[in-house]
Amino acid sequence: MARPSMLLVLGALAVTAVACAPASDPATRADASSSATPASCAKDRLTLRTAGKLTIGTDKPAYEPWFKGDDPANGKGFESAVAHAIAGQLGFQGAEISWAAVKFDSAFAPGAKQFDFDVNQVSVTSDRAKVVDFSKGYYTVKQAVVALDGSKIASATDLAGLRDAKIGVQVGTTSLQAVKDVIRPSAELNVYNEQIDAVNALKNKQVDAVVVDLPTAFYVTAAQVENSRIIGQFGAASGTPEVFGAVFEKGSPLVGCVNEAIDRLTSSGELAKIESEWLGSAAGAPELK
Repeated sequence: MARPSMLLVLGALAVTAVACAPASDPATRADASSSATPASCAKDRLTLRTAGKLTIGTDKPAYEPWFKGDDPANGKGFESAVAHAIAGQLGFQGAEISWAAVKFDSAFAPGAKQFDFDVNQVSVTSDRAKVVDFSKGYYTVKQAVVALDGSKIASATDLAGLRDAKIGVQVGTTSLQAVKDVIRPSAELNVYNEQIDAVNALKNKQVDAVVVDLPTAFYVTAAQVENSRIIGQFGAASGTPEVFGAVFEKGSPLVGCVNEAIDRLTSSGELAKIESEWLGSAAGAPELK
């Protein structure tokens, strides 16, 4: 009997291998999407809200130093520059990038999103990651305390010196959690819906201090509240660095591609260059322990 050709044997083996391969489960598919290959991140293969257009979300108004002139589309300010750099890595430029106004706490609330990803000083936390996905961190954060010159806590040099302070902070932020976990104030916290409300409370002497991330603290003292100063900065109670990450709808296949973009921006030094340009003044605040 004639022997089958080698091509037929290999073909049969290939068909058998495919037929016997286990079906991928959701976890496997999720892992694959988070480690996307360059080919799968080609611009024309991305799954987007609007074909051919990358939609990025952030809050309105968009504050400095994260944005410039309340205009995320101009590429100025740290997060605007980072978002445009990520977009560029994915192949999007100019009119191909669309910005959507998204309230801070809506960005990481459960449910469908009106953006492909959102950048709005959103810290990555395990609780938030239950209902949204995050990119790799693009900025390592520390919290800072801002007070008025001459106030009762203006000369505080440690966390203990802040325990009796009346502190203002925005609801839903890691700043709020940091105050509770790290400062552990004895006075009741003043919690505001918007960051600007907390800043105005400081300006009007309704609170002794506000707690915000460090770059925002420099902007508060430079442009928002006269005769204010940064008392100091502090890290997370757990010792785990706090990072800002881009936010995605849960299960978004875009996460892996944005992570690759962040990796390239990091290895090329571009991310550090952007940070130095827009957040360079954030160095040097004293540590509170």
